[in-house]
Amino acid sequence: MSREPLILVGGGGHCKSVIEVVEASGQFSIAGIVDVSEKIGTEVSGYKVIAGDADLDLLVGSYRYFLVTVGQVRSGAVRSRLFHLIKSRGGILPTLIAPTAYVSGRATLGEGSVVHHHAFVNAGAQIGVNCIINTSALVEHDARIGDHCHIATAAVINGDCSVADHCFVGSHAVVAHGITVASSCLIGAGAVVLTHTEANTLYAGNPAVFKKKIQ
Repeated sequence: MSREPLILVGGGGHCKSVIEVVEASGQFSIAGIVDVSEKIGTEVSGYKVIAGDADLDLLVGSYRYFLVTVGQVRSGAVRSRLFHLIKSRGGILPTLIAPTAYVSGRATLGEGSVVHHHAFVNAGAQIGVNCIINTSALVEHDARIGDHCHIATAAVINGDCSVADHCFVGSHAVVAHGITVASSCLIGAGAVVLTHTEANTLYAGNPAVFKKKIQ
């Protein structure tokens, strides 16, 4: 059975991780990568950068399937912009699940979201659009992850938590049961979040405390 061609938008380190998921899942064949124009002709994990950012409009006219493979640490703004650009031109952003990940049949995943190797998404969890559920992350029962979020490697989102849009939860961070992480929050690596957070803020430490407002 032939596989549908897929364009990856963003050629950095996160792209390499997504390539591993694409290859392992066997759903799509990678037709090429979009990155800055200076990188056209170079390769990422054996796949060519075939176009620059300015060519994305033309590619959406030639291909159906795209994934945003730009990474997200400080802000989800770039990933969000690319997602909406592709959608507005009629492109399709599939959901992708690594074969070593577990996603409950009672969980929901939004379009363009990728669940990486050894991640676990439990019953009743809701993942928004264009999210990264990174390697070995855990999203427990009935947790809600908003749009354009990155749940980083080995992070734990416990049951009944709510993580609003445009958030980053760092590696090995833990969000305690029932806690709300407000929109555009950054949770530092290893943080243990025991209280609700405010929007546009950085929290870090164990227990996590407010560090500063962010733009």
